Amino acid sequence: MFNDASTEEIELAMNAAWTAFHAYRKLPLKRRADFMRAIAIELENCGDTLIQTAMTETNLPEARLRGEKARTIFQLNSYAAACEKGEWLGVSIDTAVRDKVPPKPDIRKMLVPVGPVVVFGASNFPFAYSTAGGDTACAFAAGCPVIVKAHPAHIQTSQMVAEAILIAADKCQMPKGIFAHIHGASFETGKTLVTHLYTKAVGFTGSYGGGKQLFDWGNQRKEPIPVFAEMGSVNPVFLLPEKLKTSATEIAQQYAGSITLGVGQFCTNPGLIIGIESEALQLFIQELGAAIQKVIPAPMLHPGIAAAYTKNKANALQQEAVQLVAASAIAVKENEGTPTVASATGETFLNNPVLHQEVFGPYSLVIRCKDMAEMIEVAQQLEGQLTSTLMATDTDITSNEVLVEAVKNICGRFILNSVPTGVEVCLSMHHGGPFPACTDSRFTSVGADGIKRFARPIAFQNWGNQLLPDELKNENPLAIWRTVNNELTKAVV
Repeated sequence: MFNDASTEEIELAMNAAWTAFHAYRKLPLKRRADFMRAIAIELENCGDTLIQTAMTETNLPEARLRGEKARTIFQLNSYAAACEKGEWLGVSIDTAVRDKVPPKPDIRKMLVPVGPVVVFGASNFPFAYSTAGGDTACAFAAGCPVIVKAHPAHIQTSQMVAEAILIAADKCQMPKGIFAHIHGASFETGKTLVTHLYTKAVGFTGSYGGGKQLFDWGNQRKEPIPVFAEMGSVNPVFLLPEKLKTSATEIAQQYAGSITLGVGQFCTNPGLIIGIESEALQLFIQELGAAIQKVIPAPMLHPGIAAAYTKNKANALQQEAVQLVAASAIAVKENEGTPTVASATGETFLNNPVLHQEVFGPYSLVIRCKDMAEMIEVAQQLEGQLTSTLMATDTDITSNEVLVEAVKNICGRFILNSVPTGVEVCLSMHHGGPFPACTDSRFTSVGADGIKRFARPIAFQNWGNQLLPDELKNENPLAIWRTVNNELTKAVV
């Protein structure tokens, strides 16, 4: 239905975005925020047709899609509010001290937009991490035009959302070129977008292979650009002895639900569970296996993901000394993912890098460590993760400081006595982590702090008040919080 964009079409879109950038970045914060709110309204106006289209393309159930659409609308509105408040700008003002030797100049700093941002839609979230998702919302809030590369797995859904954005842009009298929607299933389309002269940043949610390739292209340019890629994670869960001894059955039920939620197609799916050999761990494994056997298989997002899950799961299970604990006892249909749990010793895990790799889908591997020393070694050998979880009592935590520090060192979100699935949209959320979970662990792709990804700092030295941006003027016309001579205030200078 949609052809890959030609080089000429991409060139036109990028040129228009570059022209739009010089107008859009000068608009007041309120104009940007109103534009984002208008997108939310148009997305709501798409009604059931959008939901039905997404259901057809992704196999996701109606309830899940309605919830995700509501989350996307909330993101647009909440990031709009954050944009308008201006705290993300990080405004700081140090006034001049003329009689100091040497004289101290007047210096004022804030964040400014970087330029056009290319956003790659995610396969597993057709709304929240795609065309009008968090990356797009953050870029608009920062003052950047957006060029979305639609994900081929839900191309009609992406097109409908793109049309809603364009309607909002027209109603809000945004500069022409503020948003573009590009189709392209080939790597060449992605490479052309990332390496274009006018592309100044990239947002991506997806596989390690895809994200790393975009990152490499971004860094191989004559002018390297930031590529903010969230690339997946096994999200390890550590079962500490005292907690497990009293709550093995409860934790097993909790994690059976988390492993299979959304057919395991979340970047925060708990793909690795680590415990210490004991009767309690054996009970946990037994109860987890029994619960997994009862889970009804469901269709995965598209045939490609289902095929990859089947292949990667089979490869993991074929590794030496890996034992199948349980799989769903209910027969699977075409493109469905079989919920599965396997187990291996800590020694097996430490000696086999294949077992460290993510199996995207309803699969988890339980690691049986011989003692706390081996559990610590497992934690220290793990790569960067989006999340890490401790199932632990207070005593477990205070008695195992080395383990706690090792686990904290590898993750972006550190969870206690809960599940990693579910990412709250709020300012304190950090959805990111050390490489290879993400390409830059300092930034989040969820929450208003994500706006900062698409902005850069600039300091104005010795500029007259009348020449400064409103954000930096003495009278503080926007009434935003600013750090003035090391004190946070809304007062005039």
